Amino acid sequence: MAAGMKGSKMRRRKVHEGEEKEEVEKKETNDNKQTTEDDTKIHETRIMKKLFGFDFQDIQEKGIVKLMNEPRDPSLLGLMRVVFGILMVLDTFFERGFFVADYRWGDVYECRFPLFDFLQPLPVDWMYVLYLFMLLGGIGMLLGLFYKVSVFMFVAVYWYIFLLDKTSWNNHSYLFGLLSFQMLLFDANHYFSLDGLLKPQIRNSHVPLWNYALLRFQIFLVYFIAGLKKLDMDWMAGYSMEYLSAHWVFKPFRIFLTIKQTSFYIVHLGGLTYDLFVGYLLFFDKTRPLGFVLSFMFHGMNSFMFSIGMFPFAMMATLFVFCYADSPRKLLRKLPTKARFLLPKLDPPQPSNHCIYDNHESETFKDTNTEDDKYNKAAGQKPKKARPRHIILTIVVLIYAVIQMFLPYSHFLTKGFNNWTNGLYGYSWDMMVHSWNTQHIKITYVDGETGDMGFLNPGVWTTSKRWASHGDMLKQYSSCIAQHLIDYNISDPQLYFDVWYSMNQRFQQRIWDPKVDIVKADWSPFKSVPFLLPLLVELSPWRTKLDEIEHSLDRDTDVVFVADFPGLFLENFVSEDLQNTSVQVLQGQIVVNIESNNTNTTLSEGEKMQLPAGEYHTIHTVSDNPSCYMYLYVNTTEIEFAKKVVEYKNRTSASLESEIGGEETMSASTDPELEAKIKHRLAQMEEAEKRHNKTTLENIHDSLSKKYQQIHRSLFRTGEALRNLIFGPQPMRAGVTLG
Repeated sequence: MAAGMKGSKMRRRKVHEGEEKEEVEKKETNDNKQTTEDDTKIHETRIMKKLFGFDFQDIQEKGIVKLMNEPRDPSLLGLMRVVFGILMVLDTFFERGFFVADYRWGDVYECRFPLFDFLQPLPVDWMYVLYLFMLLGGIGMLLGLFYKVSVFMFVAVYWYIFLLDKTSWNNHSYLFGLLSFQMLLFDANHYFSLDGLLKPQIRNSHVPLWNYALLRFQIFLVYFIAGLKKLDMDWMAGYSMEYLSAHWVFKPFRIFLTIKQTSFYIVHLGGLTYDLFVGYLLFFDKTRPLGFVLSFMFHGMNSFMFSIGMFPFAMMATLFVFCYADSPRKLLRKLPTKARFLLPKLDPPQPSNHCIYDNHESETFKDTNTEDDKYNKAAGQKPKKARPRHIILTIVVLIYAVIQMFLPYSHFLTKGFNNWTNGLYGYSWDMMVHSWNTQHIKITYVDGETGDMGFLNPGVWTTSKRWASHGDMLKQYSSCIAQHLIDYNISDPQLYFDVWYSMNQRFQQRIWDPKVDIVKADWSPFKSVPFLLPLLVELSPWRTKLDEIEHSLDRDTDVVFVADFPGLFLENFVSEDLQNTSVQVLQGQIVVNIESNNTNTTLSEGEKMQLPAGEYHTIHTVSDNPSCYMYLYVNTTEIEFAKKVVEYKNRTSASLESEIGGEETMSASTDPELEAKIKHRLAQMEEAEKRHNKTTLENIHDSLSKKYQQIHRSLFRTGEALRNLIFGPQPMRAGVTLG
């Protein structure tokens, strides 16, 4: 029995030991699992900290206000201020229109397109004064002199001029306005600034983290949303910038790719990939050099392909904001002592009451390198708790970030600014996604009382044609024209616009209903444009066929592809120069009316007819679905003229070589009027050849000379404006040309 009890105890002990072993194994498994989860969280945290400079643990421990106001080295922000200031000073002269302010704002009869109708330009002399304020503000920003006042001057005038003219809006002008506003908030004068000499307490002092975070966020957003916008099917299919690949900057790619392949793989897919991922490349230390190389190539090519002012250089400059905040200071330390004569000192940054410091940093800072005790006392204050300034600016930054993420997709609210694409071209970052081609614009006015009808030049009372593709600007333009027509004794004027566009290589089609009087048409910024005709997206697959037709034609034959809505008609005139013009139906059914003899001809798919030169004709769409047809024409006059130019050139060369039959013989054998046209054409060809054969140095010299003349004219006209405001307008002396 004792043996049985002993055996029972041994069994219980083994069971107990087994349970303990199982618990230990289970605990080890849980510990390993927890360790793995912790390692994963730490890894994710490290990635987030590398990307944004903080992680969720920092937010939990410090709070968003304290985190956003952590101290950072001011040297990189100071460098950005200097570079951005230089670019904005140059931008003021050129793209903002300082050098042509009198032409841009001086015509009191010109139709304007402000965002808000109550905004109007000042008299031209006062506009020059505003440009002078903007210039001085840009210079003050650059030097860091009276920084806040200078940046406010620049920002206020910049946004006034920007909002005054929607026809000049583009993405980079909008971006410059945003960055200028951010500069107003930043402490960018804490390093390498004249303010630092005047105010020792801010010299080389910390700046809050949000100064860098907001700037990095803005630049990243520009790239990333531009990439998201390029996910548009037209861009993905290679139709948006189809002809861009023919530019000389793509020559290296055309060594092993065709023009079409270069367009698809390099321009479109390459542009999409770059915009989507370059922001991430710039965040990481290991991939940042690659991001820099790709970005310098990308923006360098853009500077040659497009007339977009300082934008490529501004984007290249902002790349450095993704570096560490103290990187300029580290770079300066590597320079020889003599080379640092005019550069800022390399002492560690001083504390600033604009930042919030941790407890272990709370001791009063003593600057043993300065002899100014007042400066030590002022700079030594290290806030440990959030003050109202910290809280307010943090809220402003967060609201700004939310607005910037919302605006590119806010078109469901601002429906009145939509057309075939969404929103005003500017704040959406949809750069180069849509290419437009204008074929035909006709403006018809009708006297509401007498019924008299007439036509207006599409450029009347304006220097821009951008109004033709935006419903809000079309409404403004029609109201302006109506006011002018009243001055010409046109009572109760009605205006009808027949505007034809092709977007991304589609058919030419109407964008506005030509039967609607735009003067009386309703328009609201929050409602869809009622007179907008839909884009015929169902005809988009035709683009492949249209491309085949176009490339099958000989070099002397041109083609225009047209699509029209049922019940509408197109009135057109065939110039006498186009002796070989025909129309052919691709889809649907049309009726062609020849005005001179009032004959009608019905054409169905595949049928064509010759159109008489020097006469009007009207094409009616009579099918139930939109009609598609194409004009084929040959400019016979131009062909004959080109032959005469070649003959004249050969004859001139032969005469010079043989030294007989001089100028008098040639003139006698040629019609004088024709000979004058030939000489003018030859002069144009010679000038084009000279431009083509210019060396790089000659091109640089010409460009700099042109810029100098523009700057000189800006300052000269400003001097005249100030003189007029002080002493009154001065009469111009006869025979004197100013500027």
